Amino acid sequence: MSFTVEEVLSEKQKRAFLDVPHRIYAKDPVWVCPLDQEVEAVFNPDKNPFFGHGEATRWLLKDSTGTLVGRVAAFINHKKATNFDVPTGGMGFFECIEDQTAAYTLFDTCKQWLMSRGMEAMDGPINFGENDKFWGLLVYGFTHPAYGMTYNPPYYQAFFESYGFTTFFEQVSNHLNITRPMPERFLKIAQWIADKPGVHYESIKKDNLMKYGLDFMNVYNDAWRFHENFTEMTENQIKVLISELKPVIIEEMIWFAYVENDPAAFMICLPDVNQIIKPLKGKLGLSEKILFWWRSRNKFKWYRDRKLLTRGRVTILGVKPEYQKYGLESGLIMFPMEKVRGLGFEEIELSWVGDFNPKMRKLHENTGATLGKLHKTYRVLFDPVKQAERSRIIAMDTREKAAKEKYGETENPEA
Repeated sequence: MSFTVEEVLSEKQKRAFLDVPHRIYAKDPVWVCPLDQEVEAVFNPDKNPFFGHGEATRWLLKDSTGTLVGRVAAFINHKKATNFDVPTGGMGFFECIEDQTAAYTLFDTCKQWLMSRGMEAMDGPINFGENDKFWGLLVYGFTHPAYGMTYNPPYYQAFFESYGFTTFFEQVSNHLNITRPMPERFLKIAQWIADKPGVHYESIKKDNLMKYGLDFMNVYNDAWRFHENFTEMTENQIKVLISELKPVIIEEMIWFAYVENDPAAFMICLPDVNQIIKPLKGKLGLSEKILFWWRSRNKFKWYRDRKLLTRGRVTILGVKPEYQKYGLESGLIMFPMEKVRGLGFEEIELSWVGDFNPKMRKLHENTGATLGKLHKTYRVLFDPVKQAERSRIIAMDTREKAAKEKYGETENPEA
């Protein structure tokens, strides 16, 4: 069968881009359609700050009868593209029928667009934005997707790997059953850290979100600069992030740790609103927004009381390098979990942690969480002679040594 590609330019094509997944997942009871407005925001220069230093486009795929059978997007983040060993762009929002020729047509379209702009490699599937949403290909754990996490049919993996994509890094998401007590040793460490002089933990306050947003940026820009190809987060990005998260924030689920009033660490956990929005099938009109707001008052009480909201997702946890031997992350897990259990939550997804971050993976293991899902971020080099390398382990910061000397390395005080 032959296929044709159309670049998305008109309003009708934008609507078609959103409609493609409904055909792919028509018989899949697990899939949750992302909100149309969130997908569209990625491609809107007025709403996505990445257009300030990047470019993106997207396409539709039709078969010989004119039926929609796939879609894809390609983008370049110019802040990061040339920081890799070879100039690297990205592709994402891939959806396709189970047909290799169709899939390869979409991959080739992205490749040609990126090559015409000087790129020599392509990562995917990724997002034209932060990696907390629309990032990675699901290869294990085809269960209910948490809010912001990608879901796809199992056959996509064969498409990527047979085309030449190789694993750039693996992304583990672990599931923590918070109806059970956490390991005793973990609890003792967390309390031991919390009792140290100068340390305090606090949950955020919704009437002061910009303050916590700036504290988040303070920690993020210090901690993440040791990640490969890091670029600093800006105050404008923080404002966008606050705008996106404000409707779904529960104060007790987002915590900060301070050492002598210095923002030292944070954990952002969000209610899994996928449990709520699944029946909407991506549509959130005015009436749905009003109903959502009315029912979600008082920390989503309407949904919690009816056991319609029982899960949460830790989207990001970060600790300044100078405090990474202090054990603050133990308290950032323990204190919020006690609070959200009291709100009726039963499970928290700890997502996602790349294999380039073994310390955070170890923390997940220490909580007693078990493997829930595995995603992969792939890379393909356009020169068939070259072989893509895997993402490097996060570089160490020498300030850890100073912190260890000041505070002592984290250990169970009774061990």
